[in-house]
Amino acid sequence: MGIPFRRDDALAPGAAEDTAPGVRRVLCPNPSAFTFRGTNTYLIGHGRSVAVLDPGPEDAAHLAAILAATRGETVTHILVSHTHRDHSPGATALAAATGAPTYAYGPHLTPPGEGGEGGDHAFRPDRRLADGEAVEGEGWRLTAVHTPGHCGNHLCFALEGTGTLFSADHVMSWSTSVVSPPDGDMAAYMRSLERVREREDGLLLPGHGPPIVEPRPFLAALTAHRQEREALVADALKRAGRPVTAAELVPPVYGELDPRLVAAAGRSLLAHLIKLEAEGAAKREGGEAWLPV
Repeated sequence: MGIPFRRDDALAPGAAEDTAPGVRRVLCPNPSAFTFRGTNTYLIGHGRSVAVLDPGPEDAAHLAAILAATRGETVTHILVSHTHRDHSPGATALAAATGAPTYAYGPHLTPPGEGGEGGDHAFRPDRRLADGEAVEGEGWRLTAVHTPGHCGNHLCFALEGTGTLFSADHVMSWSTSVVSPPDGDMAAYMRSLERVREREDGLLLPGHGPPIVEPRPFLAALTAHRQEREALVADALKRAGRPVTAAELVPPVYGELDPRLVAAAGRSLLAHLIKLEAEGAAKREGGEAWLPV
């Protein structure tokens, strides 16, 4: 089952568009092989109480675009879905410019040098949000949904009463998410994915790419894809006939890849191996090699 990815995003960096009732989107100019056309910053609410979700990286032009889009309004909340460097570092300058407090699950969970190199280790939210905790302003209420997997402190946010879920990097419209251990956890990702499927929201607004307007088939295809990938990993491990590293399994599992994505594919493949190990279907041989059980 192919995933019905959407890559038809015409929003210009710096421009603000009405994405859903009460929600605007501003695109950060930080395109890459992992961020698509850039990070989506969402403005929730209008007037005297606006929440900014995922202010993005440190980027003066993007900060100016957020402030321009909310000119004459009051930013009262700055929300962060997770502490990767394309989502949270911009919170510091935005908080300084608006006086609004920051909200997130917590600081980055994995230290640098232990697999946390992609994290924003300077970020500390003013207020921590637990799973199920709500924040609200005039005309809107958001509930935090803890969805670890892509990142240990990842939150989605449900816009109550609308059927809209801000899915951040847990579910993106343009590509699958990288799950890089130890902060990324494939077993946790699959549990979080099932949790989002069970919610049956009618609209997903991702951290990168355009909205997902038909979440049910998209999420079903995404789940099937992950399950099929895991089966390929298990099969390639058996076929190797010797201890192999995650990097050695990338070609038989993924086929030909953009060279920029090979390392990330190896990290996600390692996440699958760790999940298989926990389920008794794989074991480590020495430091980095793996064998089937």
